[in-house]
Amino acid sequence: MTMPAKIRREKIYDLAKTSGLASVEELSARFEVTASTIRRDLALLNEQGRLARTYGGAMPLDPHPEASLRQRVGEAYEEKQSLAGWAAKQVRAGEHVLLDGGSTVGALAHELRSHQDLDVTTIGINTLQELNGCPGIRLSCLGGQLRETSQSFYGPLTELGLARMTFDRVFLGADAVTAENGICEADHMQTRLKELMAARSTHVYVLAHSAKIGARPFHAWADLPLPWTLVTNADAPADQVQRMRERGIAVELLAPARA
Repeated sequence: MTMPAKIRREKIYDLAKTSGLASVEELSARFEVTASTIRRDLALLNEQGRLARTYGGAMPLDPHPEASLRQRVGEAYEEKQSLAGWAAKQVRAGEHVLLDGGSTVGALAHELRSHQDLDVTTIGINTLQELNGCPGIRLSCLGGQLRETSQSFYGPLTELGLARMTFDRVFLGADAVTAENGICEADHMQTRLKELMAARSTHVYVLAHSAKIGARPFHAWADLPLPWTLVTNADAPADQVQRMRERGIAVELLAPARA
């Protein structure tokens, strides 16, 4: 009996996690499927941020696996609420606002529910769910390829739609932010999209709680052109904050929201 694809991918993930490296040939023989089937499995696991591809089809486990959106929602809850509350106060009636995916920007979407006369465009499914049916908000989605881990859209179709629009403000999330390299994400398609989103907006904000400042979980980066504003918490590393300000990045330091 053929093993279901979902179960096979979980076993591939577990194998790579324990062995550290698995080749297409090894996996093909082990699970008795074709090499092309294994490559499709690896491509999906890579898209989900669970495993990283290497040249020749080998697949090492990423030492910093990307957490799913569901896992991230409860992390640094008070800090994210503080960032979201500040960001919502920057938005004015009549504006066109672009919202990234992610849990922090999703918290901002919740804060915008009572706003009036607002056009909101997003790539995030969580934001669509938050703002759907809000009478004062005209809601649009930049569709494309669905990235399961982050529950957001990206890819050529997303970029094509973005190229036909401009915005007063964009609010971006990030896996990490450093003074030296900018925004860190799990893959280069995400960083490219963030660069394009920033380029289409007059005011650019990056919402990242303090634990993300100075971190380097992945190897894909977007160094946004100035000016832009980092919105983070007051306990962010002081040396990173100083270097960002020296580079001309505006930094807003906020206390966590009270539960």
